[in-house]
Formats: sequence, structure tokens, C-alpha cells
Amino acid sequence: MMTKKLHNFAFQLHRYIGLLIGLITAIVGFAGSCLVFRQEIDHFLVCSRFGRVVPQQSISIEAIVDAVRTAYRNLTLDSVSIPLATDVPYSVWLKSVDDQWTEVFVNPYTADILGTRPWENSLYGIVYRIHYQLLAGRIGFIIVGIAAFLLFIACITGIVLWPGWRKLINGFKIKWTARLQRVSFDIHKVVGIITALFLAMIAFTGFCWNFAEFTKPIIYAIAQTPQLAEPTSTRPTTTHQSFVTLNEILLKADAALPGAVTTNISLPSTPEGTFKISKKFPQEKGNSGRSEVYIDQYTGEILQIRDSRSLPFADAILHAFTLIHYGTFGGLPTRLFYLFVGLSPTILMVTGFVMWWHKNKKKLPPKRNYQS
Repeated sequence: MMTKKLHNFAFQLHRYIGLLIGLITAIVGFAGSCLVFRQEIDHFLVCSRFGRVVPQQSISIEAIVDAVRTAYRNLTLDSVSIPLATDVPYSVWLKSVDDQWTEVFVNPYTADILGTRPWENSLYGIVYRIHYQLLAGRIGFIIVGIAAFLLFIACITGIVLWPGWRKLINGFKIKWTARLQRVSFDIHKVVGIITALFLAMIAFTGFCWNFAEFTKPIIYAIAQTPQLAEPTSTRPTTTHQSFVTLNEILLKADAALPGAVTTNISLPSTPEGTFKISKKFPQEKGNSGRSEVYIDQYTGEILQIRDSRSLPFADAILHAFTLIHYGTFGGLPTRLFYLFVGLSPTILMVTGFVMWWHKNKKKLPPKRNYQS
């Protein structure tokens, strides 16, 4: 009796969560599918617009930064993204006083500025904001976070309710010749069980990211890992102190993590800010790498090193979140599978609604014909 009550509770919870968040998860999931190969597609779009650069003798990144700073004096330089491909322009990110982002594309061999793109209005800027906040700002950010948590519960209840636990073949059988309600049920159970575990992991990591102020300290506490404070630069006590150059900063980062390539350079935007050099080792999954070197902007002192090969437990968990959420943990096969996983909420929403509609349609009283 208790088992039946738990089953009914799980069924009702699964049904009403699906009805509540079905459309939201379908939109967010579709946008997520569009982002699986975002970097490759974006590089294609950029090269189609600005052309591919011809590899030649490299110039210093400092020369590239100086060229952009001179051309856009009214904007603040934030970071430089360095693609792994040698025939793709560098991306220099700029921020305005009203927090609008501009992406400047630069030839890495000549420092020629090829063009710009406002991030918020770009194709992937729009898709990305749909994915994590439904183009609705802070409110949308919270809604997506709550929907992600509810999706996680729906995935768990869906796994519990899967009929294949009683007889395995029934869990994967689709009777295409049956009525629409039955076909919808069969598609729902098969697509659901194939994607449930991955959807649950994506939903949970998305929830943790959208509510990081709340979830991150909990993860560090459970993992019993001390959470390190963000490094800061020490302002000089004398105006005669000579500052280190960006080239020197990069040399120090290379020496700190030999064998890793630089993928991104975050520039200090405040007097206490630091240089954050992101690096990637050859064996790492993903595009950008997860190792980081923090360096004092005044003295060039290395303040902190985060080596992806030997991260503390909590940091390793957070690092795994990125691989799990983007599907990069298994390389190309998992990324291809994530295209389907991102579309599965749409399939589950449609089939779930069809089942709900037909079930409730039967409960409606029959229509009566009144004759005068």
C-alpha cells in the first residue's frame, strides 16, 4: 500500500511539474542545443564575415591590446580570447559604462582591427541569454534557475515511474499503430529514460550556477574544502614604482603552468584587480581549459595557481559541472548526443501534454443536445 502511495505521489508530482515548466524547459533546452557547437559555428560566422587570417610571424598580445585600447578609448578592456585555431581572429572584449559588451576582432599577426560585434545583439548573444534568463534579465535568471531545479525533480520521478523496471522490454517498446495517447506515452517513456540522467545533471548544474551565491558555499562545505578568497593586487606605496608589462605577465604564467596554452587573458579593471590567465593542458576536455594563474598587476607576483590536474575536491566538482553541463566530458560523441538531449524537453512536453489532455478530456461530461 505504501509503495502504491509513493508511486501515485511521484506520478502526480511528475505530471504537474511537467505542466508547470514544460514550455520553459523546451525553450531553454532548444537554446542549449544551439549552443553545443557554439564555438565552431561562431568561428565559421566570424570567418565568413571577416575572412580567415593568414598565419605568419606572431606579434605580442600586448601590441594587440594597445591597438584596441587606442581605437576604443571610451570603452574598458576586459579580456582577450585566444582561439586554438591559428587562422581565426582574436576576440578582445570591451565593456561600456552601462555594461554593454562589444567584441572586437583582431588579426593576431598584424594587430589590424577587422571589425566589431555588439554581443547582446549577436546571434549567439541572444541564444545564450535565452538559455539562461529567457531575455528577461534578473527575473528570467531566477525563473530559469527554479525551472532547472523542478526539472531535476521531474527527471528523478520519471526514472522512478519508468515501466521498464517491471519488464525491461516494455520500457523501450513503442507501439506506433496504437492510438495517439498510447503512442505519446511510449515516446515519452523511451525519450525520457534515454535522456533522464543527462537532463537531471544538466538541470542540477544549471540550478547551481543560477543560484551560485547559495549553492557554491554549500558545495565547499559538503566537500570540506576551504573556499579561497579572490586574489587582489597590492597597490604601490610609491608613484615611482615601475609596473610589469603584459608580455612579462604572460611569461610568468607560462612558467607557472608549463605545457599549457593560454586561452584567455582577463585584464584588471580596478586598482585591486589582477591579471587572470586561463590555460588549457592538451589532455583537458572542453575548449578553454580550466587552469588559471592570478598575477599582481603591479609587481607581477603570482598570487594563486589553479591547476586543473590537481584541484581541491570542491573545485574539481565545480570543474566537472562545466563538462557535464556542456557535454564535453566525452568529446564529440557526447556533444552530438547533447543535441538530442537539448531537444528532448520539447518532445517530452508535447507527448506529456497529449497524455494529460486525453485523460482530462475523458472526464468532461458528454455534450447534450437540447431541442426546443
